[in-house]
Amino acid sequence: MVLEKIEKPNDIKQIEESELPALAEEIRDFLIHQVSERGGHLASNLGVVELTMAMHLYFQLPEDKIIWDVGHQSYTHKLLTGRKEGFETLRQFGGMSGFPKRKESDCDSFDTGHSSTSISAGLGYAAAREITGDSYRVVSVIGDGALTGGMAYEALNNAALLETNFIIVLNDNKMSISENVGGLSSHLGNLRTAEAYQGLKTGVTNSLNRIPVYGERMVERIRRTKSGIKQLLIPGMLFENMGITYLGPVDGHDINGMLRIFREASKVNGAVLVHVITQKGRGYLPAERHPARFHGTDAFEIETGLPKKKRTAANYTDVFSTVMRKLGERDEKVVAITAAMEDGTGLKRFHNMFPDRFFDVGIAEGHAVTFAAGLAAAGMKPVLAVYSSFLQRAYDQMLHDVCIQDLPVTFTVDRAGLVGSDGETHQGIFDLSYLSTIPNMSILAPKNKWELSDMVKFAVNFGHPIAIRYPRGQAYDGLKEHREKIIYGKSEVIYWKNKLPGEAFELHSEQKEGAEAKVPFVPGEPASGRIALLAVGSMVKTAEEVWRKLREEYQCTLVNVRFVKPMDTELIELLAKEHDLLVTMEENVLSGGFGEHAARYLKSLQEGEVSDCPSNLPGQKKDFGEEHSGQAGILNIAIPDIYVEHGNVEVLRKELGIDSESVTGRILAAMKSDCEGAINRKKGAT
Repeated sequence: MVLEKIEKPNDIKQIEESELPALAEEIRDFLIHQVSERGGHLASNLGVVELTMAMHLYFQLPEDKIIWDVGHQSYTHKLLTGRKEGFETLRQFGGMSGFPKRKESDCDSFDTGHSSTSISAGLGYAAAREITGDSYRVVSVIGDGALTGGMAYEALNNAALLETNFIIVLNDNKMSISENVGGLSSHLGNLRTAEAYQGLKTGVTNSLNRIPVYGERMVERIRRTKSGIKQLLIPGMLFENMGITYLGPVDGHDINGMLRIFREASKVNGAVLVHVITQKGRGYLPAERHPARFHGTDAFEIETGLPKKKRTAANYTDVFSTVMRKLGERDEKVVAITAAMEDGTGLKRFHNMFPDRFFDVGIAEGHAVTFAAGLAAAGMKPVLAVYSSFLQRAYDQMLHDVCIQDLPVTFTVDRAGLVGSDGETHQGIFDLSYLSTIPNMSILAPKNKWELSDMVKFAVNFGHPIAIRYPRGQAYDGLKEHREKIIYGKSEVIYWKNKLPGEAFELHSEQKEGAEAKVPFVPGEPASGRIALLAVGSMVKTAEEVWRKLREEYQCTLVNVRFVKPMDTELIELLAKEHDLLVTMEENVLSGGFGEHAARYLKSLQEGEVSDCPSNLPGQKKDFGEEHSGQAGILNIAIPDIYVEHGNVEVLRKELGIDSESVTGRILAAMKSDCEGAINRKKGAT
């Protein structure tokens, strides 16, 4: 096998030219088999096999710098840099990442995972090279989908001023994850399909190449001349008009053709864009036919392309999809927005049924938020569906364009919490923290699929900015019988001191418009050995498991927090009076999360301070005046303030100490230990 000859970087340079087609075939076969066993990004990797080979043949690694935008297409790059054995642990905890990682190899020049960053990073390398006097070459590889991101244009604008060589490879496969949309896609399509240009270019080139000695020189000169054929027939070309030399298009599966164009590109004293046409999913028929489905796939049967593990229940995205379809039927003001994730966020059905009210803005989260703000200002009810990790990219727009104006935009935050195998760049573990900092923003988290449905319906008619965060994967369908009406800012008590709420007190679940909600109250019982679990969203399922383990030894209350912001301060006051220990549980980092806010509020109660808990609407703050009598401690269960690497979600939960067994152990240790700080009732935190 030719692939066996690749043991370290640059070994491909020793491969005979006649063996390169076989190597490409072996790489595709290897990737198909590896991803079929473990899952991963397949279609994008199959599309760049020859492109990657050509770059490794022409450039010298690790001296030269190749920066992959997003990075999910870097599998061939990893193979050609001697990491074949690492594919046995691809995307597994402690194993090889599915994205470029500088700590993994000197040949990985920049850690990536989010879109539209490669040109900026490459420009930084090129500028540093000029300062230090080094001579390495810099190549940024960006897809046509990633080029829809505004950051890429900021970088292109800056790159036009460069007076030293910097190569940008545009990998054009007509897709990002969902089909590309917008003016850029049309522009690139015109470049690909302009028959007059392509036919004339091919005819002239072939004719000139037949001229002995001088023909090839004439072709090269035409290619280098800015006023060449393409400028005559396609006037006003986007990249050339920005001041960036444009070369191509070139067949991304023709290695020799790409080597020639890389030689030309390396001669340019400035930024040069090489336009490469590739086919996503090439070499594997199911991926060619369904590139979006094989963008990121679970393990599958090679013969059919069908998943090995059959899905037996709906996931949260499915539930959201169904609710949006129903809301679209009932209310013509409901509109849906996504950033190149129509399938991933579950909006395909809404798009099919209400095409005039569906908007895919491309990989442009910041634009998506301000676009939603404009829709809301004009009287619509926009729902922006986005992954937690990607919503981070639009923080400023949420703060300035939506929340300052208090516009009714609903953010449905998919993939919140741990997402697993994609690793640090995709874990949705910061959204509670960054969303909580924004005035006028409300934040909800459902405990199960039924509550997600209720929350989306509530949010669309709420009339203010609101975010609903829910996890990836199968939707929890337990606790169905606990389905109290959604009341703004109020939590749901599932069990009160081991009993159902109705057995312990009368819980007011109905509320007249504008009336203050009642809180549960149990008079006269001494607070001794009592624990209150306050769980956020996906952690309610874990908290229920913990509750079952604790109830035999302690009187244990289980609360579904529901509203992270505003916090249910009346309930926290009552819980502090009636319990020894309050335990907050969330699948978010500790810093800035629900637990940290709850601890601060509890401390203010115990010290007699005015509440400064997260609040949104007038009348939500409460001055308790006198020192609060409760002396309950608080234990925050959350993800440490770290970047969480890739791995199976259940493995990660155990490693991070947020699985039911770990949480139970920490609670028992806190309750039974007399060590200083175990239950710090005065400070209100452990």
